[in-house]
Amino acid sequence: MSAAGSKAQMPWAVLIVEDEEAQRRILGDFLKGQGYRVQTAANGREGLAKFQQDLFDFVLADYKMPGMDGLDLLREVRGVNPEARVVLITAFATVESAVAAMKEGALDYLTKPVNLEELLIILQRAAQGITLMRENRALKEMLRERHQVGGVIAVSPKMEHVLSVVKRAAGSNAPVLILGESGTGKEIIARILHLQSPRGDKPLLSMNCAAIPETLLESELFGHEKGAFTGAVHAKPGRFELAHTGSLFLDEIGDMSPGLQAKLLRVLQEQTFERLGGTRTINVDVRIITATNRDLEELMRQGRFRQDLYYRLNVVEVHLPALRDRREDIPHLVDHFLRTISGKHGADTKTLSREAHEALLRYDWPGNVRELENVIERACILSRGPAVTLEDLPPAVTGSRGQKESVVMDGSEPLPAVINRIERDAILQALEKAGGIQTRAATLLGISERVLRYKMGKYGLG
Repeated sequence: MSAAGSKAQMPWAVLIVEDEEAQRRILGDFLKGQGYRVQTAANGREGLAKFQQDLFDFVLADYKMPGMDGLDLLREVRGVNPEARVVLITAFATVESAVAAMKEGALDYLTKPVNLEELLIILQRAAQGITLMRENRALKEMLRERHQVGGVIAVSPKMEHVLSVVKRAAGSNAPVLILGESGTGKEIIARILHLQSPRGDKPLLSMNCAAIPETLLESELFGHEKGAFTGAVHAKPGRFELAHTGSLFLDEIGDMSPGLQAKLLRVLQEQTFERLGGTRTINVDVRIITATNRDLEELMRQGRFRQDLYYRLNVVEVHLPALRDRREDIPHLVDHFLRTISGKHGADTKTLSREAHEALLRYDWPGNVRELENVIERACILSRGPAVTLEDLPPAVTGSRGQKESVVMDGSEPLPAVINRIERDAILQALEKAGGIQTRAATLLGISERVLRYKMGKYGLG
């Protein structure tokens, strides 16, 4: 995905401050090709003037420039907008200059000639962090405005109980284990727990343990030193370091390998760890929030999940009910999605026909709230009139599987989109037949459970 697609409506803005014209052109052309909005400046003074006149997410600055050098510009930029990310570039790299840049708040430090792919990775990772920070801030504002926990729609007694537990647990530092099927909103609950806590103005970092290869998971959690493994060209802090004084949300904790479980247990017990390939002990103060859709007690019986880690993580347990077990919430969720989705697409708010409403209430929702949101968005897009009708809903929801949609290749839809639609419908059907149990659904589809979870995430079903 291009950089432009990772930010709602507008591309990420980059200011390049470099006294070498050829370097400015190379960096500018590359980033424009990746979808960034780019401006350039030939020196620090010109760069600062442009930064003060416009909104930039990133600044790429040469370390050595006449007049105002990159380090001075970094200080000025941070004074104007502390949230702007600055990357310093130099042809004369030294340990001292790198340390000085990091102490002043630089995002990273690159040497010439700049490895463009490395630069792109740095900017993409930083963009994800900025997005998360803005989402957290927006959610926190929403929490202040509404006199309920996170504005979560909870009419059913089961969800009211969940929010009561969340509200009481948020004020403590105790680890929280969130259990529930895919799509029930575990990550939203984790964010509420963090934002309602005394750590609410500190970082909240998230990581899906099932989405990252096991060989990289340890490095992502604990970081690594330069040369720790092939490709480790520079030291990198892990999620624990970056979440210091804040919270760390580990989703799909049941997929973590036993060896890594032991290392996680040590951090929870001692609040210390070492980077991969390092010897320096690092102290951290992090609140752990974990989640899984798997049966951890069954995994313990199978010897695949450590009992001592389970009891460390499960100090407070939050069990999110499946949507089929909280049907009282469906009409309210539908109204909410109709309003927000219509606003997202710049259209008038749709209504719902009586037949469509009854179909939504009858359906068992194996993909839970996430699936409901996707179905409503699809219906709003396909609906020709002011109301969503039965014909606008997928066959899986209406129960009209006998009248399958034909696959027409008339040039109106590219082949990959057709294939994705067929695959998504097959997954929904398998989940429904399996009663929402992913292991059974994967067996029906002839794929592994890990592949199923990946595809559910891809299609917004998990």
